[in-house]
Amino acid sequence: MELARLKDFDALTFDCYGTLIDWESGMVAGLDPLVRQIDPEPSRDQILEAHAFYESTHQRQTPSKRYSELLATVYRRIGETWGLTPSWEAAQTYGRSVPHWPAFPDSAAALASLKTHYKLVILSNVDNVSFAGANARLGIAFDAVYTAEDIGSYKPSVANFDYLVDRIRADLGVERGRVLHVAQSLYHDHAPARACGLSNCWIDRQCLSRGGAWGATATVAERPEVDFLFYSLAELAEEVRAASA
Repeated sequence: MELARLKDFDALTFDCYGTLIDWESGMVAGLDPLVRQIDPEPSRDQILEAHAFYESTHQRQTPSKRYSELLATVYRRIGETWGLTPSWEAAQTYGRSVPHWPAFPDSAAALASLKTHYKLVILSNVDNVSFAGANARLGIAFDAVYTAEDIGSYKPSVANFDYLVDRIRADLGVERGRVLHVAQSLYHDHAPARACGLSNCWIDRQCLSRGGAWGATATVAERPEVDFLFYSLAELAEEVRAASA
């Protein structure tokens, strides 16, 4: 993991939710109306594991469904699992909550620093309206944004990464070998990124490499290889500054 290698890339491509945006906190807050009806209340880990299961299931089953609508379905399925019958109105409210999910405290400053060294690109599993809310919180003008709504499928489909490679070449003139994919999720991002031949940087916010819980991320049977490992985006930004000094 040589520092000089960080200078070998022209573009950083980012997953957003879980990497830049604290989606787990957003999910827990949005699911609170359901949780308060359960006695005893499920733990945070139980809430997030239920969400991971239903979200990944419905992304496979309905790959073209807009993320806000898919989340509404997830809300109802989680409620039904807990013996509740959530209204569709409540489910839609949850689906529209994504723009309000908070950014990680280090995201905006780290992105601003990285922007001075690389082109910055988003490859996200959300819809365009939902991402617009996140973008406002992050305060960065990304060089390109590609969402599941644009692509018609959800990560971990390799089709999303093929789309990324094709578009970043056409839109920004950056070849595959000069792209570093930066993400938290081994399931959504690192496994398919490696399959697509991309270099990758794991932002291990859950500390999975140290025995942490999977939370809202679906599990993988075998951990994919990663080229770089950091525990926050701030750590990556600091390493880039050091490599460029």
